[in-house]
Amino acid sequence: MKTLATILAIAAISAAAHAADNARTADYDYDLPVPGSYTLPVIKPAADGALLDSTGKPRRLAELTRGRITVVSFIYTRCAAAKACPYATGVLMQLHRDSAEDAALAKELRLVSMSFDPANDTPELMAAYSRLASQHPTAAPWHFVTTRSQAELQPILAAYGQAVDKKQNSLDPTGPLNHALRVFLIDRKGCIRNIYSSGTLDPRLVLADVRTLMMEKGRP
Repeated sequence: MKTLATILAIAAISAAAHAADNARTADYDYDLPVPGSYTLPVIKPAADGALLDSTGKPRRLAELTRGRITVVSFIYTRCAAAKACPYATGVLMQLHRDSAEDAALAKELRLVSMSFDPANDTPELMAAYSRLASQHPTAAPWHFVTTRSQAELQPILAAYGQAVDKKQNSLDPTGPLNHALRVFLIDRKGCIRNIYSSGTLDPRLVLADVRTLMMEKGRP
């Protein structure tokens, strides 16, 4: 469980570093747009796929990308690169904490951490990560999911443009997989409205984007 402890620690540090509302950082030194003062165009529909939740129950990805504003992060639990999966998990942790203090946000928001390493990230291991969500029972739901096999995973990765491959050095201390950091903002109707990378995954911006979608008319 050393990797779990490491990623939880890094995630907690990432969340704490951005806890102050609208606080600039060295990485994100700019003024935020005011929520609702801009629009987020529809990029494309969010794809469906077969999942397993942290209890081992079969789920459909579409169940987790409709009806609420959803932030989906693709991760794998063996990742120890500070600006990759642990950082993305830290951003979701901060959103989760924010929602615990804002009933309207908690009602509208959903968080999903999805593994692209099903051979190692079993439902049991994803359940261990779900302790992140259990600390704030009044917050928005946070789901930790995986897939049954690579055969079920690959169509999902292809649909979302999430590149993953094995590193030549399987003992690389940052983890055995190469991957691009991609986090998706999905509206209530199941359409992708923003895609964040390592250079744009500013938790302040994600929250502003979520609040912008909350203000949209024509809610389902």
